[in-house]
Amino acid sequence: MRKPADSSAPLADLIAQRWSPRALDDTAEITWDQLRALLEAARWAPSFGNTQPARYLVGRRGDDTFDRILGTLTPRNQSWAHRAGALLVAIMVTRNEKGEIPYAEYGLGLAGQNLVLQAVADGLVAHQMAGFDADAVRREFAVPEEATPRVAIAVGTQGTPEVLGEERAVERERMPRRRLPLGEFAYTGTWGQAAF
Repeated sequence: MRKPADSSAPLADLIAQRWSPRALDDTAEITWDQLRALLEAARWAPSFGNTQPARYLVGRRGDDTFDRILGTLTPRNQSWAHRAGALLVAIMVTRNEKGEIPYAEYGLGLAGQNLVLQAVADGLVAHQMAGFDADAVRREFAVPEEATPRVAIAVGTQGTPEVLGEERAVERERMPRRRLPLGEFAYTGTWGQAAF
């Protein structure tokens, strides 16, 4: 199911086609080569002073790491994310040998965007989730103090919305994507004065 962005200007296809489905095909596998490409894309994201604050925990469906990441997700996210081909946790390193890393969260966000756009390029989908227990990830994977788990990511192949079961979830999956109008997003002259 495609849900291209309804934009006021032409967008690169990767951006227009990117969205975050929950309906995933639980028979489709994600290979290590596919994961390598996603993580290489994340690795080459820009970062402040090339500090590269992004790190990832990576598990494929059926392995121990996948199951442990799944166990840290909220019950609502577990209800659909178990169908993913892979689960990841994006972690930002906040300090290195030079001290605090400026803009670490921004750097992690840029890496995450590269990762999800690479997923689109490779015919996969990725859904980022705030609904997980960062402290449980820290304990479960011995994440050091200078690193902070920020987001979990389900990667897979899109399935049919009906796999979600609940009618409300199926409807939500089928709903058109929406964003603020550009006039409420980009300003010029003064705050609130639409640039477009």
